[in-house]
Amino acid sequence: MQTRPNAKIAVIAPNEDAGKDYVRGFKAGLGHHVDQLVSETTYLTADPTIDSQMVTMRESGADVFFAEATPKFAAQAIKKAASMGWKPLIILPSVSNSFAAVLEPAGIENAIGVVTGLYLKDPNDARWADDPALKDWLAWMKKYQPNASTGDLYNVQGYTAAQIMALVLQLCGDDLSRDNIIKQATSLDGVAMPMLLPGIRIHTDPHNVTPIRQIQMARFDGRSWVLFGDVLGEK
Repeated sequence: MQTRPNAKIAVIAPNEDAGKDYVRGFKAGLGHHVDQLVSETTYLTADPTIDSQMVTMRESGADVFFAEATPKFAAQAIKKAASMGWKPLIILPSVSNSFAAVLEPAGIENAIGVVTGLYLKDPNDARWADDPALKDWLAWMKKYQPNASTGDLYNVQGYTAAQIMALVLQLCGDDLSRDNIIKQATSLDGVAMPMLLPGIRIHTDPHNVTPIRQIQMARFDGRSWVLFGDVLGEK
Protein backbone atom coordinates (compact mmCIF):
# COMPACT_ATOMS: atom_id res chain seq x y z
CA MET A 1 0.00 0.00 0.00
CA GLN A 2 2.98 2.31 0.54
CA THR A 3 4.73 1.63 -2.77
CA ARG A 4 1.84 0.56 -5.04
CA PRO A 5 -1.29 2.25 -3.66
CA ASN A 6 -3.23 1.72 -6.89
CA ALA A 7 -2.11 -1.87 -7.39
CA LYS A 8 -4.22 -4.48 -9.11
CA ILE A 9 -3.43 -7.59 -7.15
CA ALA A 10 -3.40 -11.30 -8.02
CA VAL A 11 -2.87 -14.06 -5.46
CA ILE A 12 -2.44 -17.81 -5.73
CA ALA A 13 -2.50 -20.21 -2.78
CA PRO A 14 -2.73 -23.97 -2.21
CA ASN A 15 -6.30 -25.22 -2.00
CA GLU A 16 -5.97 -26.47 1.56
CA ASP A 17 -6.56 -25.12 5.06
CA ALA A 18 -3.16 -23.44 5.43
CA GLY A 19 -3.49 -21.69 2.06
CA LYS A 20 -7.01 -20.53 2.83
CA ASP A 21 -5.89 -19.13 6.19
CA TYR A 22 -3.02 -17.29 4.51
CA VAL A 23 -5.37 -15.67 1.99
CA ARG A 24 -7.76 -14.65 4.77
CA GLY A 25 -4.85 -12.97 6.54
CA PHE A 26 -3.74 -11.31 3.32
CA LYS A 27 -7.22 -9.88 2.76
CA ALA A 28 -7.38 -8.69 6.36
CA GLY A 29 -4.07 -6.91 5.83
CA LEU A 30 -5.39 -5.20 2.71
CA GLY A 31 -8.30 -3.83 4.71
CA HIS A 32 -10.40 -1.45 2.64
CA HIS A 33 -8.02 -2.02 -0.29
CA VAL A 34 -9.31 -5.59 -0.64
CA ASP A 35 -11.31 -4.61 -3.72
CA GLN A 36 -7.97 -4.17 -5.51
CA LEU A 37 -7.65 -7.96 -5.51
CA VAL A 38 -8.58 -8.68 -9.13
CA SER A 39 -7.61 -12.36 -9.38
CA GLU A 40 -7.64 -15.11 -6.75
CA THR A 41 -6.62 -18.60 -7.84
CA THR A 42 -5.63 -21.86 -6.17
CA TYR A 43 -3.71 -25.01 -6.97
CA LEU A 44 -3.53 -28.56 -5.67
CA THR A 45 -0.21 -29.86 -4.38
CA ALA A 46 -0.61 -32.82 -6.75
CA ASP A 47 -0.85 -30.53 -9.81
CA PRO A 48 2.12 -30.86 -12.17
CA THR A 49 2.13 -27.13 -13.01
CA ILE A 50 0.23 -23.90 -12.39
CA ASP A 51 0.55 -22.70 -16.00
CA SER A 52 -3.20 -22.22 -16.54
CA GLN A 53 -3.58 -20.25 -13.30
CA MET A 54 -0.67 -18.03 -14.31
CA VAL A 55 -2.37 -17.21 -17.61
CA THR A 56 -5.58 -16.36 -15.77
CA MET A 57 -3.80 -13.99 -13.42
CA ARG A 58 -1.88 -12.28 -16.21
CA GLU A 59 -5.11 -11.72 -18.15
CA SER A 60 -6.68 -10.10 -15.07
CA GLY A 61 -4.43 -7.08 -15.58
CA ALA A 62 -2.78 -7.50 -12.19
CA ASP A 63 0.48 -5.63 -11.67
CA VAL A 64 1.21 -7.09 -8.22
CA PHE A 65 1.36 -10.86 -7.73
CA PHE A 66 1.47 -12.52 -4.31
CA ALA A 67 2.72 -16.06 -4.97
CA GLU A 68 1.57 -17.57 -1.69
CA ALA A 69 2.89 -20.94 -2.83
CA THR A 70 5.16 -23.69 -1.58
CA PRO A 71 8.70 -23.71 -3.02
CA LYS A 72 8.08 -25.89 -6.10
CA PHE A 73 5.15 -23.79 -7.25
CA ALA A 74 6.72 -20.47 -6.26
CA ALA A 75 9.65 -21.32 -8.54
CA GLN A 76 7.23 -22.27 -11.31
CA ALA A 77 5.34 -18.99 -10.86
CA ILE A 78 8.46 -16.83 -11.25
CA LYS A 79 9.66 -18.79 -14.27
CA LYS A 80 6.25 -18.80 -15.99
CA ALA A 81 5.72 -15.07 -15.42
CA ALA A 82 9.03 -14.39 -17.16
CA SER A 83 8.28 -16.71 -20.08
CA MET A 84 4.93 -14.95 -20.64
CA GLY A 85 6.46 -11.50 -20.47
CA TRP A 86 4.28 -10.71 -17.46
CA LYS A 87 6.18 -8.33 -15.17
CA PRO A 88 4.20 -7.68 -11.99
CA LEU A 89 5.80 -6.95 -8.65
CA ILE A 90 6.15 -10.52 -7.32
CA ILE A 91 5.89 -11.08 -3.58
CA LEU A 92 7.00 -14.36 -2.00
CA PRO A 93 6.07 -15.62 1.48
CA SER A 94 8.86 -16.50 3.88
CA VAL A 95 8.29 -20.22 3.34
CA SER A 96 9.32 -19.83 -0.31
CA ASN A 97 12.19 -17.38 -0.43
CA SER A 98 15.07 -19.83 -0.39
CA PHE A 99 17.87 -19.05 -2.85
CA ALA A 100 18.63 -22.72 -3.50
CA ALA A 101 15.09 -24.13 -3.39
CA VAL A 102 13.17 -21.38 -5.21
CA LEU A 103 15.25 -18.66 -6.87
CA GLU A 104 17.79 -20.91 -8.57
CA PRO A 105 15.16 -23.30 -10.01
CA ALA A 106 13.16 -20.27 -11.19
CA GLY A 107 16.20 -18.83 -12.95
CA ILE A 108 18.22 -16.17 -11.16
CA GLU A 109 17.64 -13.64 -13.93
CA ASN A 110 13.88 -14.19 -13.66
CA ALA A 111 13.89 -13.56 -9.91
CA ILE A 112 15.54 -10.13 -9.97
CA GLY A 113 13.20 -7.60 -8.35
CA VAL A 114 11.13 -10.17 -6.44
CA VAL A 115 10.39 -9.10 -2.84
CA THR A 116 9.78 -11.04 0.35
CA GLY A 117 9.73 -10.72 4.11
CA LEU A 118 12.77 -12.03 5.97
CA TYR A 119 13.46 -12.73 9.61
CA LEU A 120 16.69 -14.71 9.14
CA LYS A 121 20.12 -13.60 7.95
CA ASP A 122 20.59 -14.62 4.32
CA PRO A 123 23.93 -16.49 4.07
CA ASN A 124 24.24 -15.22 0.48
CA ASP A 125 24.20 -11.58 1.62
CA ALA A 126 27.69 -10.09 1.71
CA ARG A 127 26.70 -7.83 4.59
CA TRP A 128 26.96 -10.82 6.95
CA ALA A 129 30.35 -12.06 5.64
CA ASP A 130 32.18 -11.00 8.82
CA ASP A 131 29.30 -11.65 11.19
CA PRO A 132 30.37 -14.01 14.01
CA ALA A 133 26.96 -15.68 13.98
CA LEU A 134 27.28 -16.54 10.29
CA LYS A 135 30.79 -17.87 10.82
CA ASP A 136 29.51 -20.10 13.63
CA TRP A 137 26.69 -21.33 11.40
CA LEU A 138 29.09 -22.10 8.54
CA ALA A 139 31.32 -24.07 10.93
CA TRP A 140 28.26 -25.98 12.18
CA MET A 141 27.21 -26.72 8.60
CA LYS A 142 30.69 -27.96 7.73
CA LYS A 143 30.66 -30.31 10.71
CA TYR A 144 27.10 -31.60 10.68
CA GLN A 145 25.78 -31.01 7.12
CA PRO A 146 28.84 -30.95 4.84
CA ASN A 147 26.83 -31.97 1.77
CA ALA A 148 24.00 -29.47 2.28
CA SER A 149 23.74 -26.09 0.55
CA THR A 150 25.03 -23.14 2.56
CA GLY A 151 22.95 -20.94 0.26
CA ASP A 152 19.68 -22.41 1.50
CA LEU A 153 17.73 -20.41 4.09
CA TYR A 154 15.99 -23.61 5.19
CA ASN A 155 19.26 -24.69 6.77
CA VAL A 156 19.38 -21.41 8.71
CA GLN A 157 15.75 -22.00 9.69
CA GLY A 158 16.44 -25.49 11.04
CA TYR A 159 19.53 -24.34 12.91
CA THR A 160 17.63 -21.50 14.56
CA ALA A 161 14.66 -23.70 15.49
CA ALA A 162 17.04 -26.17 17.11
CA GLN A 163 18.71 -23.39 19.08
CA ILE A 164 15.33 -22.24 20.38
CA MET A 165 14.46 -25.79 21.44
CA ALA A 166 17.84 -26.15 23.17
CA LEU A 167 17.16 -22.91 25.05
CA VAL A 168 13.76 -24.16 26.17
CA LEU A 169 15.32 -27.38 27.50
CA GLN A 170 17.97 -25.37 29.36
CA LEU A 171 15.28 -23.21 30.94
CA CYS A 172 13.53 -26.37 32.11
CA GLY A 173 16.45 -27.22 34.36
CA ASP A 174 15.94 -30.62 35.97
CA ASP A 175 12.18 -30.61 35.37
CA LEU A 176 11.69 -32.04 31.87
CA SER A 177 8.01 -32.79 32.38
CA ARG A 178 5.60 -32.03 29.57
CA ASP A 179 3.97 -29.26 31.61
CA ASN A 180 7.26 -27.50 32.30
CA ILE A 181 8.45 -27.77 28.70
CA ILE A 182 5.19 -26.14 27.58
CA LYS A 183 5.49 -23.51 30.30
CA GLN A 184 9.02 -22.54 29.25
CA ALA A 185 8.23 -22.69 25.53
CA THR A 186 5.33 -20.30 26.00
CA SER A 187 7.25 -17.83 28.19
CA LEU A 188 9.92 -16.53 25.82
CA ASP A 189 9.97 -12.75 26.01
CA GLY A 190 12.21 -10.90 23.59
CA VAL A 191 14.79 -13.64 23.10
CA ALA A 192 17.51 -12.90 20.54
CA MET A 193 18.94 -15.65 18.34
CA PRO A 194 22.25 -15.35 16.45
CA MET A 195 20.85 -15.87 12.94
CA LEU A 196 17.75 -13.71 13.36
CA LEU A 197 17.91 -10.29 11.73
CA PRO A 198 18.81 -7.39 14.05
CA GLY A 199 15.74 -6.14 15.87
CA ILE A 200 13.79 -9.39 15.49
CA ARG A 201 13.13 -11.33 18.67
CA ILE A 202 11.36 -14.47 19.83
CA HIS A 203 8.13 -13.84 21.75
CA THR A 204 5.71 -16.45 23.04
CA ASP A 205 2.99 -16.50 25.66
CA PRO A 206 0.25 -18.98 26.52
CA HIS A 207 -2.24 -17.08 24.34
CA ASN A 208 0.05 -16.66 21.31
CA VAL A 209 2.60 -19.38 20.61
CA THR A 210 3.78 -17.92 17.29
CA PRO A 211 7.46 -17.32 18.12
CA ILE A 212 8.38 -14.89 15.32
CA ARG A 213 5.97 -12.02 14.66
CA GLN A 214 8.27 -9.61 12.83
CA ILE A 215 9.80 -9.39 9.36
CA GLN A 216 11.87 -7.01 7.30
CA MET A 217 11.23 -6.57 3.60
CA ALA A 218 13.94 -7.54 1.13
CA ARG A 219 14.39 -7.40 -2.66
CA PHE A 220 16.41 -9.90 -4.70
CA ASP A 221 19.14 -8.17 -6.71
CA GLY A 222 20.45 -11.18 -8.60
CA ARG A 223 22.92 -12.19 -5.88
CA SER A 224 21.13 -12.00 -2.55
CA TRP A 225 18.18 -10.54 -0.70
CA VAL A 226 18.77 -6.82 -0.05
CA LEU A 227 16.99 -5.55 3.04
CA PHE A 228 14.98 -2.34 2.93
CA GLY A 229 12.62 -0.48 5.23
CA ASP A 230 12.07 -1.00 8.94
CA VAL A 231 11.34 -4.15 10.89
CA LEU A 232 7.58 -4.72 10.65
CA GLY A 233 5.21 -6.41 13.04
CA GLU A 234 4.67 -6.78 16.76
CA LYS A 235 7.45 -5.95 19.19
